[in-house]
Amino acid sequence: MADDSNETPLEEPAGGSIEGDEASEETPQDEQGAEETELPKQVTEMPADVPAGDTESIDIMETETQPPPTTADSFSVDAATPETQENELSTTTSPHEPVADVTEGPSEEREETAAITGTLEDIGQDEQRVPTELQRESEAPTRLPSSTKVEQDMQQIVQEAQESDQKNLRDKDKESLADQEIQSIETGAEMSQEETESLEAPITDSSAPAEESLVSSATPGLLFDEDEHIKTHPISLSWAFGYNSHLPVYSLLDEEHRVILYISSHTAVIHDIFRNRQYHLQGHSNSISCLCVSEDRRWIATADQGPDNLIIVWDAFSGIPVHTIFDSHPEDGVGAIAISQDAKYLVTLGAGKVQRVCIWKWTSPEEKPVYSVELQPAFGYQNYIVFNPKNHKELVSNSKTQVLFYLWDSTGLQYSAPHLTDRTFNKTVGLFSQSVFHFGNLQALTATSGGKLVVWDAVCPPSMPASLGVKPHNRKAIKLTYVQKDALTVLTATDSYFVTCDVKGHIKFYDGQLQLVNWYSHFKLGPIQSISFSKNPPSPASNNSDYSSSCTINGQPFITRNFILSTLDATVLHITAEGTKLDKLMEEAKEAVNAIVCHPSQPLIAIGSHCGLLKVWDYMQTKYLISRIFPGASIQCLSYDPEGSFLAAGFTDGSVYILDSISLEDDCKEFKYSRGPVTQISFSHDSQYLATADEKYSVTVYKRILKNGERSWEHLAGLHSHYKPIRSIIFGVLLDSDQPRLLSLGEDRLLVEYDLDSSSKEYLAVLRRDRIEQRAVPMCLAWYPLFTPEAFILTANNQYKMKLYNATTKMCRKTLLGPTYGSPLEKIQILPAANGQDPQKRYLAYITKDKVGLQILPVDGNPHKSSAFICHPGGVSNLASSYDGRHVFTAGGNDCIVMKWEININALEAAVSLGGEDLIPFYNLLDGSRDGEFFRELEDYFYYAQLRSQGIDAMETRQVSTHIPLEEVPFLMRAMGFYPSEEKIEDMINEVRFSEYVHTGKQVTNINLGDFIKLYINHRPAFGLSMKEIQTAFQVLGYDTENGEIVINRGDLLQQLQCRGEHMTEEELAECLTTLLGMNPEGGRSELGIYDPSGAAALMEEEIPEEITAEIFTADILGLPTPEPDEAETEKNYELMSSIESTES
Repeated sequence: MADDSNETPLEEPAGGSIEGDEASEETPQDEQGAEETELPKQVTEMPADVPAGDTESIDIMETETQPPPTTADSFSVDAATPETQENELSTTTSPHEPVADVTEGPSEEREETAAITGTLEDIGQDEQRVPTELQRESEAPTRLPSSTKVEQDMQQIVQEAQESDQKNLRDKDKESLADQEIQSIETGAEMSQEETESLEAPITDSSAPAEESLVSSATPGLLFDEDEHIKTHPISLSWAFGYNSHLPVYSLLDEEHRVILYISSHTAVIHDIFRNRQYHLQGHSNSISCLCVSEDRRWIATADQGPDNLIIVWDAFSGIPVHTIFDSHPEDGVGAIAISQDAKYLVTLGAGKVQRVCIWKWTSPEEKPVYSVELQPAFGYQNYIVFNPKNHKELVSNSKTQVLFYLWDSTGLQYSAPHLTDRTFNKTVGLFSQSVFHFGNLQALTATSGGKLVVWDAVCPPSMPASLGVKPHNRKAIKLTYVQKDALTVLTATDSYFVTCDVKGHIKFYDGQLQLVNWYSHFKLGPIQSISFSKNPPSPASNNSDYSSSCTINGQPFITRNFILSTLDATVLHITAEGTKLDKLMEEAKEAVNAIVCHPSQPLIAIGSHCGLLKVWDYMQTKYLISRIFPGASIQCLSYDPEGSFLAAGFTDGSVYILDSISLEDDCKEFKYSRGPVTQISFSHDSQYLATADEKYSVTVYKRILKNGERSWEHLAGLHSHYKPIRSIIFGVLLDSDQPRLLSLGEDRLLVEYDLDSSSKEYLAVLRRDRIEQRAVPMCLAWYPLFTPEAFILTANNQYKMKLYNATTKMCRKTLLGPTYGSPLEKIQILPAANGQDPQKRYLAYITKDKVGLQILPVDGNPHKSSAFICHPGGVSNLASSYDGRHVFTAGGNDCIVMKWEININALEAAVSLGGEDLIPFYNLLDGSRDGEFFRELEDYFYYAQLRSQGIDAMETRQVSTHIPLEEVPFLMRAMGFYPSEEKIEDMINEVRFSEYVHTGKQVTNINLGDFIKLYINHRPAFGLSMKEIQTAFQVLGYDTENGEIVINRGDLLQQLQCRGEHMTEEELAECLTTLLGMNPEGGRSELGIYDPSGAAALMEEEIPEEITAEIFTADILGLPTPEPDEAETEKNYELMSSIESTES
């Protein structure tokens, strides 16, 4: 195997350096300080003769490695290898680097092959973990997915999915992992045929024919040559509109196939421009924070920030994740990442307060970094890092105020922090943006916001003989070169040029001496975020070529590669160097996107952003159709009328525009009657009314009238109808006519219905107001499909419950357990029925804080009827569905992304079948399931309730049945640990009593065990009792003591219980408290007994302290255990629910 020649520091070529003495004003005032630098301090050992150093340089070295192994399995450089310099980097293997590069030689080659073979055997047995294509909330990141095609129908998926997936997973993991190590990287080391055969031997089954790995057989463009795979998820990402303009955009393929790579939220998108197709690299559960691409464009590395953060290395040819690093930076994730020139190593910068630099050999199965070091917070937040292309053991990173140089070898990872201020050169330096190594010598450059380039060079301290050589990371600023007045945002190198980009959209090319060679300043772009050059070398100049002339004296043609530009204002462009041809590839929203709506009868989606950009797309062809910019305005919400003729837009300044849906021209003058930013907007079914809701809790109605023989819109009236934010506003149709009805739902728990017929100019009449929740906060509202003759309104609240209300009486008819995926439902939408679809099979789409989901209707509390997937980890702001119900769209708000999701109903139905039939899903929601102690206890209580209903002391023959009277339901609920309020008890009784009234006209008077279990599951708190709930109540009702405790006075507590909420009578309160305190050991009065309240007051004064804390109330009065199980998810869910109510008393 060839020796890694790039591990030796390069000799400085003649004439290749940037001299530091060209101008006297650019030389440091203190020449001794400019020449001297301090050797890095070693944590493990400090030589006695190391000088203290000067104030111009801060050099630090920290190591976090163990001593190199001394066993026979350790590898080292052959003794015959000549060492020409004292400071040559060692290739001794560290304990975190089990496979090292060795010099050529048969014995070493066999030894290395054997070591790699053993490593790969371990990988094959352990099945290296990588994320699935699409990650569900309830699942941790999983292993490498099987690449076999799904050819069975959905019934086979139900019967064989689990078994076949596990088998294919093991087989494919073994094959692909072997091939991943075998495959040579174009710019890295090459393996011999003997090595390859040796690597394959232990893994390939000798009795089975060898099957080629999908990774090793992949070729450029393979992603888009294959037929579309069968979708096996209920919801799968189909297209991403927009991208993260704060991250770089890379060129993967050019010329015949123009393929680029960018980030959309938590997904890396490989976009074939010419064929208008996307391939999505999915596996992160947090928004991707950084990415990098290997020099040969074969390997893509992505990383994220947040809980359970990951680093994933992808094969760009096949789209397969080949390696995953878990918990690389458990504090806050990864802030920056880079890959070495030979693609063997990754470097990551942590995003925590104390940043950590880690070197990873990702081709090794080792899950720990080769080396790592912590940085001092005084250096500022390091946000950029890059390898030296000529030597992957040298790196440079920078924050806005400090540049750091790194060197890693067998002794560890060292870094130095050279000192540079405005006083160093008596000139303003500016803030650092990016750094790069010189392509011809040991120097490095850093771009600044002052339009300058800092030149760094390796120096040798006078106290050390020059014969000992210079440490490459020991550098000092030798020159500050002024290149322009505008701030530099990008600095990179390509071929033999340095390339800079700035805030004005200018691109400049410099040679190795920083002499300007060419520039592009006529593109009229915004601030440039990144530049990526094609991997294809430029065509040589000829008589027919159209290269521009360089600005040098000889005026030779300026020949460079084609490149991709991305700007901070979300524009991506392709520049063809020959002929200087500019093609705009993407122009997306540069500010938050909250407004999306689908056309009612065509495959069109309108997207509005806070930058005033309104775009209409054909989402089936993924083709942009038309756009309009509203200068200085921010679009907050959009709505098509049911006929598709108008498009209404609400803005953050309270204005409302009604546009022609085709041309986007104004249909009438602008309206501005809302008192604040418009948050909701909706048309009536006949397109005669338009209603809006704003942040000032007001509803405004506009009406279409006939004026001068023409239809036009006018303002009707407005009303401050809520005292908390309005969550939903919807139009419906009156049951006995074709007239529209309007309802609004607010966080104040009020459902308000307006009387449009009685409304007049400047007067909006209210038909009725109903408080639909006692404690929970309603979050969203929708009309429930007509499964029965009774019409319902469907709501979802912040306690994970969905409720059905009679559309006329507003009585709560049913309470059901909703989807529980980390946060409550934020918005729901009934999907339109597709052509030929069974009318009894309808579906509901919903969004939570960061997920999009699908629910099978009718709702019954079965958790398997729902499925959700992460769509925007930073928060999803809106939801829309296509007119045919086959696609849903989500807007990510501040991430500026809109995602199109394809719905696969068959996959969701298959999941329901896998979850079991009848009561099986509900049994599984009980503690211990059907075989547990809880279920047996429930059965005992159920049969005891039968005895109780017939009388405990009755002597007649017992009538045993499978039902109990409805009057026993509250007692049975309390016996099982669920303590409903009187209002909830009434809702439960009414739910059962009127369950068959529409069909039979009769009321139900009893309930069986199966229905009771469903009732219990659907009504009990989704996450049980929580100490947080009691503590929040004490924060609202209590006061702080001198020692910082929150307490409630005993008298105040008794008064609150008797006067607030569902107040208790004095006798009821005395009975409850004396029972809880043990005065009635048999549990209160019996069925035939009469409670005697004498002595209750004295007992309460004796047993209940004057000041009561939440802990005393819970443990001493209620008798509940105060230690809570460590369930972070439960606490997080409750904090979300209680945050909305924290201002209530």
